[in-house]
Amino acid sequence: MNEQNAMKPYVIGLDLGGTNSVFGIVDARGEIKATTAIKTGNYPTAEAYVDACMEALPVIIDQVGGIEKIKAMGIGAPNGNYYKGTVEFAANLSWAKDGVVPLAQMFSDRLGGIPVALTNDANAAAIGEMVYGVARGMKNFIVITLGTGVGSGIVVNGQLLYGHDGFAGELGHVIMVRGKEGRSCGCGRTGCLEAYCSATGVARTARELLSKTDRPSLLRELDPEKITSLDVSIAAGKGDEMAKEIYEFTGKMLGEACADFAAFSSPEAFIFFGGMVKAGELIMKPIREAYNASVMNIFKGKAQFLVSGLDGASAAVLGASAIGWEIQ
Repeated sequence: MNEQNAMKPYVIGLDLGGTNSVFGIVDARGEIKATTAIKTGNYPTAEAYVDACMEALPVIIDQVGGIEKIKAMGIGAPNGNYYKGTVEFAANLSWAKDGVVPLAQMFSDRLGGIPVALTNDANAAAIGEMVYGVARGMKNFIVITLGTGVGSGIVVNGQLLYGHDGFAGELGHVIMVRGKEGRSCGCGRTGCLEAYCSATGVARTARELLSKTDRPSLLRELDPEKITSLDVSIAAGKGDEMAKEIYEFTGKMLGEACADFAAFSSPEAFIFFGGMVKAGELIMKPIREAYNASVMNIFKGKAQFLVSGLDGASAAVLGASAIGWEIQ
């Protein structure tokens, strides 16, 4: 077995996000040896998506000596089912929105039969943080990913929480606003945390405020339909009051949600990961303040609020690769 591992010293990690798919070839020490990325995109079918991946992936596989050097592959994907290796009814993936996609098997078939394991993208990020990041040494924490959607990886007593069907931990789809006022969510429900606190949710908040008021804002210089969370962050950094209000609103809702999550697993830390975290204190300060104002007294002062210790997509890529190493 050791000789076999020496002959196959790498695994492939895939962070499959709603916007980008990032591949990394990783060694046993957690060093990413080669990387590439494609747009996750509006592919008509899962087959077309895998075809696009297979145009990019061989280039980095060749950089480490070819497929014979690859032991396995791990994938972190929205609505990824660890037990079945499938992506199921993923709201933010056009090619997996309406059904079940056997993605692990599809990649295995295209990569010469190497074993492929798959889990939820936020779970992969949680594994990455636990092994390589700020959660090292922790046994109870929640990673919240703030990207195209809102994901969560929940670790309890040192183990990822999967539930009986592989789908536990969809905290992005807890309902924060009930009734007719709730925003529609890609999952088919209304009022979900994701509809407000994802990058797309922040952009929606900006468009709503711009349409309901004539208050001055740097955001008015942009096409409302093309506004992104990055635009809001840049405007807020320049002192734009409306942009700062958008982050106050977003952070307050996230903090209130975390106060509810604490009642479930009493985590020692909430770890935030994703592009929106680059806004720094614009988002983290209102999260902490709302949490402290909302959480039950028995949980006050116990949880840390941390930003991912890994750059870019590294947490999810490394987490996905760790799943690959676990395959027997």
